[in-house]
Amino acid sequence: MKVNRARHLLKNTGRRQVGDARFNFFYRRHHGLLSFFNPSKNAHMSKVSNSSKLSKSSRKVIISCAVTGATHVPSMSAYLPITPAQIRDQAIEAAEAGAAIIHLHARDPEDGRPTPDPAVFLQFVPDIVKATDAVINITTGGSTRMTLAERLAYPRLLQPEMCSLNMGSMNFSIHPVAAKITDWAHDWEKDFVEGMEDMVFKNTFSDIKKIMLELGAQGTRFEFECYDVSHLYNLAHFVEQGLVKAPFFIQAAFGILGGIGADPENMTVMRATADRLFGRENYHFSVLGAGRHQLSLVTMAAIMGGNVRVGLEDSVYIAKGVKAESNAQQVRKIRHILEELSFEIATPAEAREMLGLKGGDRISL
Repeated sequence: MKVNRARHLLKNTGRRQVGDARFNFFYRRHHGLLSFFNPSKNAHMSKVSNSSKLSKSSRKVIISCAVTGATHVPSMSAYLPITPAQIRDQAIEAAEAGAAIIHLHARDPEDGRPTPDPAVFLQFVPDIVKATDAVINITTGGSTRMTLAERLAYPRLLQPEMCSLNMGSMNFSIHPVAAKITDWAHDWEKDFVEGMEDMVFKNTFSDIKKIMLELGAQGTRFEFECYDVSHLYNLAHFVEQGLVKAPFFIQAAFGILGGIGADPENMTVMRATADRLFGRENYHFSVLGAGRHQLSLVTMAAIMGGNVRVGLEDSVYIAKGVKAESNAQQVRKIRHILEELSFEIATPAEAREMLGLKGGDRISL
């Protein structure tokens, strides 16, 4: 009943639905997995769409780049951008390399620790906006050590086109990495990483609703970060409440300790579950892979009809045992892979159209 209600509510927005899930299952069973990995093969099963949001441009791949994050510490890579100037320069270079969406956190310029301080964001976000046409996506997750009010301080000020939104409370940790680091660049880092073992990222239903209502009233749309199957069901709950409208953007995250693992089979589970809950024509699917799983998983995501996210927030590597020297290096590599597979890369304007964003001219700098 819950699944049918969520899809029914989305149908009433005028968005096209995919065919009945049971029919799709038997079709795939008799006609092979191609119809699963290439959703255009299932188009004849769907009702005719009157929606302009799912135009030809929706078949292009959106590249998101998460520039610095709040999980990795400076000791993990000398190339991790820390200062406002470093974050600015790497974000601009990533946009020039082909990233349509730039996802941003801030760090204390003195020692690289995560900070929610709007004054720090203001030292680099306006410059990125002036230098690029990329969609600016500001975190509402911050870090596990920030309060909700701290996490929302800059999004409230900027009123951005897009914000990330973690779809549930969870264990979120990289604490096993601490045993591999012998030389810490700053005295806060070791306690920060080891302390994740006893930390919980908190996003209750009340927190999520508050973020949706407050930032949504400003015209901000969301990158719904889903770290497990249950997060998709949490999202379906808010669809039923009328707080989420199609087309929405699901960022499925794989390989974080505390979330769903990086097994390729798990991606098919997440994709199929989202299809069941929402109907494929009501959302855009994207994938991030943590650490060494980054490039293989995001390539698979594109083959499955989705979009991709790279960046030093998600992985500090460009190849096995080789540190990425910049975010743009990762963007260029995934762009090359996708174009070799005959995918077209979405421009920022095309990403805005696909995701129904308000436009960069309507943010508050």
